Amino acid sequence: MDGSDIPRATVPPASAPLMLRGREVGLDGRAVRPVVMAVLNRTTDSFYAPARLPDDAAALAAAERAFAAGAEILDVGGVRAGNGAPVDEAEEIRRVVPFVAAVRRAVPDLLVSVDTWRAGVARAAIDAGADLINDTWAGHDPGLVEAAGAAGVGVVCSHTGGAVPRTDPYRVEYRLPPAEPAEPRVSTSSTSERSTSGRFDGRDGLLADVVATLRAAAERAVACGVPRASVLVDPTHDFGKNTWHSLHLLRRTDALAGLGFPLLMALSRKDFVGETLDLPPEERLEGTLAATAVAAWLGARVFRAHDVTATRRVLDLVAALRDEAPPAVALRGLA
Repeated sequence: MDGSDIPRATVPPASAPLMLRGREVGLDGRAVRPVVMAVLNRTTDSFYAPARLPDDAAALAAAERAFAAGAEILDVGGVRAGNGAPVDEAEEIRRVVPFVAAVRRAVPDLLVSVDTWRAGVARAAIDAGADLINDTWAGHDPGLVEAAGAAGVGVVCSHTGGAVPRTDPYRVEYRLPPAEPAEPRVSTSSTSERSTSGRFDGRDGLLADVVATLRAAAERAVACGVPRASVLVDPTHDFGKNTWHSLHLLRRTDALAGLGFPLLMALSRKDFVGETLDLPPEERLEGTLAATAVAAWLGARVFRAHDVTATRRVLDLVAALRDEAPPAVALRGLA
Protein backbone atom coordinates (compact mmCIF):
# COMPACT_ATOMS: atom_id res chain seq x y z
CA MET A 1 0.00 0.00 0.00
CA ASP A 2 1.34 3.42 -0.91
CA GLY A 3 -0.04 6.78 0.12
CA SER A 4 -2.50 6.87 -2.73
CA ASP A 5 -4.22 3.76 -1.34
CA ILE A 6 -4.94 5.25 2.08
CA PRO A 7 -8.58 6.36 2.34
CA ARG A 8 -9.05 10.02 3.08
CA ALA A 9 -10.17 10.85 6.61
CA THR A 10 -13.70 12.19 6.80
CA VAL A 11 -14.85 14.63 9.46
CA PRO A 12 -18.61 15.24 9.76
CA PRO A 13 -19.55 18.78 8.69
CA ALA A 14 -20.08 21.23 11.53
CA SER A 15 -23.32 23.12 11.92
CA ALA A 16 -23.43 26.79 10.90
CA PRO A 17 -21.42 29.35 12.91
CA LEU A 18 -23.18 31.29 15.66
CA MET A 19 -23.13 35.10 15.60
CA LEU A 20 -24.16 37.10 18.66
CA ARG A 21 -23.45 40.72 19.50
CA GLY A 22 -21.65 41.12 16.17
CA ARG A 23 -19.09 38.37 16.70
CA GLU A 24 -18.69 34.72 15.80
CA VAL A 25 -18.94 32.85 19.06
CA GLY A 26 -16.24 30.20 19.45
CA LEU A 27 -13.85 31.78 16.95
CA ASP A 28 -10.37 32.49 18.37
CA GLY A 29 -8.02 33.66 15.66
CA ARG A 30 -7.99 30.78 13.18
CA ALA A 31 -9.21 28.23 15.75
CA VAL A 32 -12.88 27.30 16.00
CA ARG A 33 -14.12 25.53 19.11
CA PRO A 34 -17.61 24.46 20.18
CA VAL A 35 -19.24 26.88 22.61
CA VAL A 36 -20.11 26.25 26.26
CA MET A 37 -23.40 27.71 27.50
CA ALA A 38 -23.28 27.56 31.30
CA VAL A 39 -26.50 26.75 33.18
CA LEU A 40 -27.56 29.03 36.04
CA ASN A 41 -31.01 28.59 37.56
CA ARG A 42 -32.56 31.26 39.75
CA THR A 43 -34.78 28.62 41.30
CA THR A 44 -35.03 26.52 44.44
CA ASP A 45 -36.33 23.35 42.80
CA SER A 46 -34.40 22.62 39.57
CA PHE A 47 -33.60 18.92 39.12
CA TYR A 48 -29.83 19.37 39.70
CA ALA A 49 -29.25 20.98 43.08
CA PRO A 50 -25.85 22.67 42.43
CA ALA A 51 -27.46 24.74 39.65
CA ARG A 52 -30.02 26.27 42.03
CA LEU A 53 -28.77 29.77 42.76
CA PRO A 54 -31.58 32.01 44.03
CA ASP A 55 -29.14 34.11 46.11
CA ASP A 56 -27.90 37.12 44.13
CA ALA A 57 -24.31 37.16 45.39
CA ALA A 58 -23.83 33.41 44.97
CA ALA A 59 -25.33 33.52 41.49
CA LEU A 60 -23.11 36.39 40.35
CA ALA A 61 -20.02 34.62 41.71
CA ALA A 62 -21.06 31.48 39.80
CA ALA A 63 -21.43 33.51 36.60
CA GLU A 64 -17.93 34.92 37.02
CA ARG A 65 -16.51 31.42 37.63
CA ALA A 66 -18.25 30.06 34.55
CA PHE A 67 -16.76 32.79 32.38
CA ALA A 68 -13.29 32.21 33.82
CA ALA A 69 -13.64 28.47 33.12
CA GLY A 70 -14.40 29.02 29.45
CA ALA A 71 -18.15 29.56 29.11
CA GLU A 72 -19.01 32.13 26.46
CA ILE A 73 -22.76 32.15 27.14
CA LEU A 74 -24.64 32.08 30.45
CA ASP A 75 -28.17 30.63 30.30
CA VAL A 76 -30.30 32.04 33.12
CA GLY A 77 -33.58 30.35 34.04
CA GLY A 78 -36.26 31.38 36.49
CA VAL A 79 -38.66 28.43 36.31
CA ARG A 80 -38.02 24.71 36.70
CA ALA A 81 -38.55 23.03 33.33
CA GLY A 82 -40.58 20.12 34.71
CA ASN A 83 -43.44 19.86 37.15
CA GLY A 84 -43.15 22.08 40.20
CA ALA A 85 -44.64 24.95 42.13
CA PRO A 86 -46.40 27.55 39.97
CA VAL A 87 -44.32 30.59 38.98
CA ASP A 88 -46.19 33.48 37.38
CA GLU A 89 -44.70 35.94 34.92
CA ALA A 90 -44.10 38.66 37.51
CA GLU A 91 -42.15 36.28 39.74
CA GLU A 92 -40.12 34.96 36.82
CA ILE A 93 -39.18 38.52 35.87
CA ARG A 94 -38.23 39.28 39.48
CA ARG A 95 -35.92 36.27 39.59
CA VAL A 96 -34.27 36.79 36.23
CA VAL A 97 -34.26 40.34 34.92
CA PRO A 98 -32.32 42.24 37.64
CA PHE A 99 -29.76 39.43 37.58
CA VAL A 100 -29.31 39.77 33.81
CA ALA A 101 -28.53 43.46 34.32
CA ALA A 102 -26.08 42.60 37.11
CA VAL A 103 -24.21 40.09 34.93
CA ARG A 104 -24.05 42.57 32.08
CA ARG A 105 -22.36 45.09 34.41
CA ALA A 106 -20.03 42.64 36.17
CA VAL A 107 -18.97 40.44 33.23
CA PRO A 108 -19.55 42.51 30.08
CA ASP A 109 -17.91 40.00 27.72
CA LEU A 110 -20.14 37.13 28.85
CA LEU A 111 -23.11 36.66 26.53
CA VAL A 112 -26.39 36.26 28.42
CA SER A 113 -29.21 33.94 27.44
CA VAL A 114 -32.57 33.73 29.21
CA ASP A 115 -34.44 30.44 29.36
CA THR A 116 -38.12 31.32 29.11
CA TRP A 117 -41.21 30.54 27.06
CA ARG A 118 -42.97 33.84 27.92
CA ALA A 119 -42.82 36.83 25.59
CA GLY A 120 -43.20 39.27 28.48
CA VAL A 121 -40.18 37.84 30.26
CA ALA A 122 -38.23 37.87 27.00
CA ARG A 123 -38.97 41.56 26.40
CA ALA A 124 -37.96 42.52 29.95
CA ALA A 125 -34.77 40.44 29.72
CA ILE A 126 -33.83 41.99 26.38
CA ASP A 127 -34.30 45.46 27.88
CA ALA A 128 -31.93 44.40 30.69
CA GLY A 129 -29.25 43.35 28.19
CA ALA A 130 -29.94 39.72 27.23
CA ASP A 131 -28.30 38.63 23.96
CA LEU A 132 -30.27 35.42 23.40
CA ILE A 133 -33.69 34.02 24.29
CA ASN A 134 -33.74 30.25 24.86
CA ASP A 135 -37.32 29.18 24.11
CA THR A 136 -37.24 25.58 25.35
CA TRP A 137 -40.99 25.12 24.83
CA ALA A 138 -41.06 25.38 21.06
CA GLY A 139 -42.95 28.60 20.47
CA HIS A 140 -45.72 28.03 23.02
CA ASP A 141 -46.00 31.83 23.18
CA PRO A 142 -45.75 32.95 19.53
CA GLY A 143 -44.97 36.48 20.66
CA LEU A 144 -41.60 35.44 22.02
CA VAL A 145 -39.84 35.07 18.68
CA GLU A 146 -41.47 38.32 17.55
CA ALA A 147 -39.95 40.08 20.58
CA ALA A 148 -36.53 38.63 19.75
CA GLY A 149 -36.87 39.67 16.12
CA ALA A 150 -37.94 43.20 16.98
CA ALA A 151 -34.82 43.61 19.12
CA GLY A 152 -32.50 41.75 16.74
CA VAL A 153 -31.26 39.37 19.45
CA GLY A 154 -30.72 35.65 19.08
CA VAL A 155 -33.28 32.94 19.72
CA VAL A 156 -33.24 29.18 20.29
CA CYS A 157 -35.87 27.19 18.39
CA SER A 158 -36.73 23.90 20.06
CA HIS A 159 -38.78 20.71 19.59
CA THR A 160 -41.17 19.28 22.17
CA GLY A 161 -43.52 17.25 20.00
CA GLY A 162 -46.38 19.53 20.95
CA ALA A 163 -45.87 19.27 24.71
CA VAL A 164 -46.89 22.34 26.70
CA PRO A 165 -44.64 24.02 29.30
CA ARG A 166 -43.74 22.11 32.43
CA THR A 167 -45.21 18.78 31.39
CA ASP A 168 -43.47 15.41 31.19
CA PRO A 169 -43.79 13.01 28.24
CA TYR A 170 -46.06 9.99 28.48
CA ARG A 171 -46.05 7.21 25.86
CA VAL A 172 -45.15 9.60 23.05
CA GLU A 173 -44.65 8.16 19.57
CA TYR A 174 -43.24 9.51 16.32
CA ARG A 175 -44.11 7.40 13.31
CA LEU A 176 -43.11 7.64 9.69
CA PRO A 177 -46.08 8.05 7.32
CA PRO A 178 -47.37 4.78 5.78
CA ALA A 179 -45.76 5.64 2.45
CA GLU A 180 -41.99 5.84 2.76
CA PRO A 181 -41.04 9.53 2.40
CA ALA A 182 -38.06 11.04 0.72
CA GLU A 183 -35.07 11.29 3.00
CA PRO A 184 -35.11 14.58 4.99
CA ARG A 185 -33.20 17.27 3.12
CA VAL A 186 -30.22 17.36 5.39
CA SER A 187 -26.51 17.09 4.77
CA THR A 188 -25.32 13.68 5.98
CA SER A 189 -23.17 10.83 4.77
CA SER A 190 -24.58 8.44 7.37
CA THR A 191 -26.60 5.39 6.35
CA SER A 192 -27.81 4.66 9.88
CA GLU A 193 -31.37 5.72 9.01
CA ARG A 194 -31.80 2.53 7.01
CA SER A 195 -32.27 -0.94 8.40
CA THR A 196 -30.49 -3.99 6.97
CA SER A 197 -33.51 -4.53 4.71
CA GLY A 198 -32.83 -1.17 3.05
CA ARG A 199 -35.99 0.47 4.42
CA PHE A 200 -36.03 3.51 6.67
CA ASP A 201 -35.39 2.95 10.35
CA GLY A 202 -38.74 3.48 12.07
CA ARG A 203 -37.05 5.59 14.73
CA ASP A 204 -36.46 8.21 12.04
CA GLY A 205 -40.10 9.21 12.39
CA LEU A 206 -38.78 11.24 15.29
CA LEU A 207 -35.90 12.61 13.23
CA ALA A 208 -38.26 13.67 10.43
CA ASP A 209 -40.54 15.44 12.94
CA VAL A 210 -37.62 17.23 14.60
CA VAL A 211 -36.10 18.31 11.28
CA ALA A 212 -39.40 19.65 9.97
CA THR A 213 -40.28 21.43 13.21
CA LEU A 214 -36.89 23.05 13.67
CA ARG A 215 -36.62 24.14 10.04
CA ALA A 216 -40.06 25.79 10.15
CA ALA A 217 -39.42 27.48 13.50
CA ALA A 218 -36.01 28.77 12.41
CA GLU A 219 -37.36 30.20 9.17
CA ARG A 220 -40.17 31.93 11.09
CA ALA A 221 -37.57 33.45 13.42
CA VAL A 222 -35.68 34.84 10.44
CA ALA A 223 -38.93 36.19 9.00
CA CYS A 224 -39.57 37.92 12.33
CA GLY A 225 -36.25 39.74 12.15
CA VAL A 226 -33.80 37.50 14.02
CA PRO A 227 -30.49 37.41 12.13
CA ARG A 228 -30.11 33.98 10.49
CA ALA A 229 -26.73 33.38 12.13
CA SER A 230 -28.30 34.14 15.54
CA VAL A 231 -31.01 31.46 15.25
CA LEU A 232 -30.02 28.27 17.06
CA VAL A 233 -31.86 24.97 16.67
CA ASP A 234 -32.17 22.52 19.57
CA PRO A 235 -33.64 18.99 19.28
CA THR A 236 -34.42 19.36 23.00
CA HIS A 237 -33.57 15.96 24.42
CA ASP A 238 -36.07 14.62 27.04
CA PHE A 239 -38.74 17.24 26.21
CA GLY A 240 -41.66 15.35 24.66
CA LYS A 241 -39.39 12.32 24.24
CA ASN A 242 -38.47 9.09 25.98
CA THR A 243 -34.94 7.83 26.49
CA TRP A 244 -34.92 5.81 23.23
CA HIS A 245 -35.92 8.97 21.35
CA SER A 246 -33.16 11.07 22.90
CA LEU A 247 -30.51 8.44 22.20
CA HIS A 248 -31.59 8.26 18.56
CA LEU A 249 -31.40 12.02 18.17
CA LEU A 250 -27.90 11.97 19.61
CA ARG A 251 -26.70 9.34 17.13
CA ARG A 252 -28.26 11.41 14.31
CA THR A 253 -26.63 14.69 15.31
CA ASP A 254 -25.09 14.85 11.83
CA ALA A 255 -28.53 15.21 10.28
CA LEU A 256 -29.46 18.03 12.64
CA ALA A 257 -26.15 19.79 11.98
CA GLY A 258 -27.11 19.95 8.31
CA LEU A 259 -30.15 22.18 8.86
CA GLY A 260 -28.14 25.33 8.08
CA PHE A 261 -28.37 26.88 11.56
CA PRO A 262 -26.11 26.71 14.63
CA LEU A 263 -26.96 23.51 16.52
CA LEU A 264 -27.42 23.61 20.30
CA MET A 265 -27.27 20.44 22.39
CA ALA A 266 -28.68 20.51 25.93
CA LEU A 267 -27.47 17.13 27.20
CA SER A 268 -26.17 17.96 30.64
CA ARG A 269 -27.17 15.41 33.31
CA LYS A 270 -30.51 14.82 31.60
CA ASP A 271 -32.84 11.91 32.29
CA PHE A 272 -31.92 10.04 29.12
CA VAL A 273 -28.31 9.95 30.36
CA GLY A 274 -29.44 8.88 33.81
CA GLU A 275 -31.79 6.17 32.55
CA THR A 276 -29.21 4.80 30.10
CA LEU A 277 -26.75 4.33 32.97
CA ASP A 278 -29.29 4.01 35.84
CA LEU A 279 -27.79 6.95 37.70
CA PRO A 280 -29.21 9.97 39.58
CA PRO A 281 -28.44 13.54 38.42
CA GLU A 282 -25.43 13.98 40.68
CA GLU A 283 -23.71 10.93 39.10
CA ARG A 284 -24.32 11.69 35.41
CA LEU A 285 -21.18 13.65 34.57
CA GLU A 286 -19.30 10.88 32.72
CA GLY A 287 -22.35 9.96 30.67
CA THR A 288 -22.94 13.60 29.83
CA LEU A 289 -19.35 14.04 28.68
CA ALA A 290 -19.53 10.91 26.51
CA ALA A 291 -22.69 12.25 24.85
CA THR A 292 -21.05 15.67 24.49
CA ALA A 293 -18.02 14.22 22.71
CA VAL A 294 -20.20 12.30 20.25
CA ALA A 295 -22.37 15.32 19.46
CA ALA A 296 -19.36 17.61 19.07
CA TRP A 297 -17.66 15.18 16.68
CA LEU A 298 -20.88 14.99 14.64
CA GLY A 299 -21.07 18.77 14.24
CA ALA A 300 -22.99 20.35 17.13
CA ARG A 301 -21.92 23.92 17.82
CA VAL A 302 -23.16 24.95 21.31
CA PHE A 303 -23.46 22.88 24.50
CA ARG A 304 -25.62 23.82 27.47
CA ALA A 305 -23.72 22.52 30.49
CA HIS A 306 -23.76 22.43 34.29
CA ASP A 307 -20.07 21.42 34.45
CA VAL A 308 -18.19 24.11 32.57
CA THR A 309 -14.56 23.09 33.12
CA ALA A 310 -15.08 19.42 32.22
CA THR A 311 -17.22 20.30 29.20
CA ARG A 312 -14.71 22.88 27.98
CA ARG A 313 -11.90 20.31 28.11
CA VAL A 314 -13.88 17.69 26.21
CA LEU A 315 -14.86 20.18 23.52
CA ASP A 316 -11.29 21.44 23.14
CA LEU A 317 -10.06 17.88 22.59
CA VAL A 318 -12.78 17.21 20.01
CA ALA A 319 -11.94 20.49 18.23
CA ALA A 320 -8.33 19.31 17.93
CA LEU A 321 -9.46 15.90 16.64
CA ARG A 322 -11.63 17.65 14.04
CA ASP A 323 -8.54 19.71 13.09
CA GLU A 324 -10.39 22.94 13.85
CA ALA A 325 -8.15 24.06 16.71
CA PRO A 326 -4.53 23.27 17.64
CA PRO A 327 -3.40 21.59 20.86
CA ALA A 328 -2.80 24.05 23.66
CA VAL A 329 0.78 22.75 23.95
CA ALA A 330 2.65 20.53 21.47
CA LEU A 331 6.16 19.82 22.73
CA ARG A 332 6.38 16.02 22.76
CA GLY A 333 9.05 14.87 20.33
CA LEU A 334 9.95 18.46 19.51
CA ALA A 335 11.78 19.71 22.60
